[in-house]
Parts: sequence; C-alpha cells; structure tokens
Amino acid sequence: MADVRLAEVAVPEFGDPVFEPVLPPAVFAGRMKRLLSRMEENGLDAVVIYGDREHAANIAWATGYDPRFEEALLVVTPGRKPVLFAGNEGYPYAECANGGFDRVLWQPLSLMGQPRDKMRPLADELRAAGLRKGMTIGLAGWKGFETEDGVFDPDWIEAPHYLVRALQEFGEVSNAALLFMHPEHGLRAINEVEQLACFEAAATRTSNGIRRFILAARPGMSEYQAIQNMALDGFPQSVHINMCAGPRAKYGLPSPSSRKIEMGDPIVVGFGLMGALNCRAGFMVENASQLPARISDYVEKLVAPYFAAAASWYDAVGVGVAGGTVYDAVMSRLADPFFGIGLNPGHLIHLDEWVHSPMKKNSTQRLRSGMALQCDIIPATGTDYFMSNIEDGIALADDELRSAFAKMYPEAWARITARRTYMAREIGIALKPEILPFSSIPAWLPPFWMSPGQAMKRE
Repeated sequence: MADVRLAEVAVPEFGDPVFEPVLPPAVFAGRMKRLLSRMEENGLDAVVIYGDREHAANIAWATGYDPRFEEALLVVTPGRKPVLFAGNEGYPYAECANGGFDRVLWQPLSLMGQPRDKMRPLADELRAAGLRKGMTIGLAGWKGFETEDGVFDPDWIEAPHYLVRALQEFGEVSNAALLFMHPEHGLRAINEVEQLACFEAAATRTSNGIRRFILAARPGMSEYQAIQNMALDGFPQSVHINMCAGPRAKYGLPSPSSRKIEMGDPIVVGFGLMGALNCRAGFMVENASQLPARISDYVEKLVAPYFAAAASWYDAVGVGVAGGTVYDAVMSRLADPFFGIGLNPGHLIHLDEWVHSPMKKNSTQRLRSGMALQCDIIPATGTDYFMSNIEDGIALADDELRSAFAKMYPEAWARITARRTYMAREIGIALKPEILPFSSIPAWLPPFWMSPGQAMKRE
C-alpha cells in the first residue's frame, strides 16, 4: 500500500518495571461507594458477586481477593461491610487482600473431599450477611446474554444454579454483570490512576516477553525452549500462553508443545497477565524469498493493509469518540472477505483479557477517560497467507488523569512518553495527547521473525 511499507525500524527497548504499583485500601473503599450508588440508581437492595479461578475480575475489583482453587461469593448490602464467602483454602488467603470486607468460611466452596465440618446452610449464611425477604437482588457472574443489537437479558444468569436458587428465596434475582462490565458505563470500564499504573506494569512485562521471544526464536528450537526466552517471572496470568508454529499456528490459541520450530513456519505467540495481553504473528523466515512462491506477496497482500488498518485504529481512538467510528476506520481497509475479520477491532481489558467492547458496527457508545483498551484486530484468512497481528494495550486519559499519572508514577510515565516518541518517529503513528501506550512493542510489526529489524512503517 502507498502509505505503509516494510522498512528498517529500531527494535523497541524501554526497560523492565522497577517499581510495582499496588492498590491501597482507599481505592477499594471508593469502589464500594460507587457500587452502592449504582445499586441505588438501579433499584437493587443487594448485589451478590460470584467468582472463581477463571472468572475472578468482578470480585477482585470489589475486594482485591482473586479466587485460586475455589469459588467465592461477595454479598453487598447498604449499611454494612461487604461479606466475602470463601472455602477452606481461600479463607486465610483472603487476608492478603486490601479491600474492606468481613469473611465467612463456607466450606462447600472448597474442593471435593475437603472438610465440611463447619458448614451451615447457605440461606442462613446469606441471611447473616444482610439478605432479607422481599429484596431485589443483582447477581453478577462473569457475563450475560446479549443479542447482536446489544439487548441484554437480565434473566440469563452466568452463575451456579444452587446460588440462583438460594437467592430466589429472598426475592427477585437478575443479572447484574453490566453494573461492572457495560462497555461505556461499567464500573470496571473506567479505571482509577492506581489501576492504570498496575495495568501499565503488567503490559510492560507481557510486551517485553513477546519481544524477547521474537528476538530469540529460531528454527531447531522446540516451542517449549522458545517460550523460556520470555523470562516469565510469576506475575498472575489471565490466559494460558498461546504459542505454536507450523500446522497448528492457524488456530491461534494452542499452547506450546515439544514440536521443533522449522524454517518457513507460520508462528504466533500471545502472552497475557492480569491487566495486559500482547500478541504477534508472522513467519520464521528472513525475507519474502524464503516463503512459498504462492504467498511471496505476503507483505503486500496481507501485512501492509492490516498494518494500515491498525494505524487507522490509533488515529481514530480518543476520548469522546464513538465505538462505531473506530470500527469504520478499521473496516474501511479490511472489509474484503479475504481478511476474515470476525471479531471486534478492539475491546476493553481489565484483570480479565476481554471485558466488553464498544467497538462495533454502528455503535454510539463513547470511549472515555480512564478506559484501558486493546488494539486487537485479528485477520483469519484461512489460507496459506496465515495471518498478521498487532495486539497492544493503551489507556485513554484526559488532562487531569495524565497529570495525576505523571506525578504519582514517574517511572511508568517515562516509559509512556518514550513509547509515544517511538511510535511517531519509528513507526509513523502520531498519537493524540490522551492516548497512553502501555505496550513496550507499540505497533511494532516484524513480518519475518528472523529479521526483526525489518518492521512495518507508515510514511
């Protein structure tokens, strides 16, 4: 394409995090006030949040407690502390959380075969936690059912049947997921500066891991050996690492195996931690001459228009922009069925990898200051051209939020500033002031992984 090309581009390097931000108790106190206010606005007498190992984000947002081996419940009613229900192992572990809550040991949340000697009926425990007959109760699982045009069904509840049945003894129960996950107004859609700083630290880790992987991966390595170069440090993951080369790469999501990477392989790697995810895809070659002749135009046919669309995504996003505007900016370049775009061109990210997305066709939902967003445009050609991929995270921050971020987190702010400069000078993407790039490989797209100094650039 005329406006983008493969060029010599400096491989990004912004360093690893030194300072690790944490969420203090005051953040959780503020969240509980906002939740109680939102409950009143929606006519809810109580909210119950269900969480488990795979779906921890809502309950962790409210308490700082993320379930490990067990499920957990949080009961929120006005006029008293929230009550966290945890199992045998989670009950003592909950002392690590910074949120304000009372604890209840409810052993049925424990793994099978563990003691149940202190178990009381769930209805009794819920009553002691503040539920009363005749209440209107919102139950937040981990998502809800929506139609294509965004109509939400409050009776479709993603939570265990035993819990729904127990709550119905106290009153009317509806799905309250949108309190937390609405793509424009959800409590988790808009983040405090402290939370954004945590996300930036996580994104620095994930993006540096992807960078190290690409620079070190070579034919002859097993996929397991290649992953070791990412230097994982134990930060909690939000998803399994997806990395594969060769025949499985077209599926995108498999975990690594003992298979050895071969010259010419298509290859993909994605790494997600709580608060961040980065992904890249390409070929294990030095240049286009090493590709099969039938796809020797890989850059021209797929990578260049894909990169142009990603650059348009960065041009379009901003505070106050409608999600449909971002969608149109991307799809104006990738509407051809060849590209196989089947998902939204971006979404909200939090402790979970995908919260919701305002970026849909004709969406009038507005992007707001405090949002953490993913540039996540996935072409699935279903052909030998395989795919290309830039998945990186940003935050949107107005003047006040940017000032607070720079003052409170100068180390992270220095990385953000350097990334903005890199994107403008090396990649050719000049960002609006409110866009804070959290990835340390911001829009860096090397199609041929044995030549990482060659990457896509906009003129």
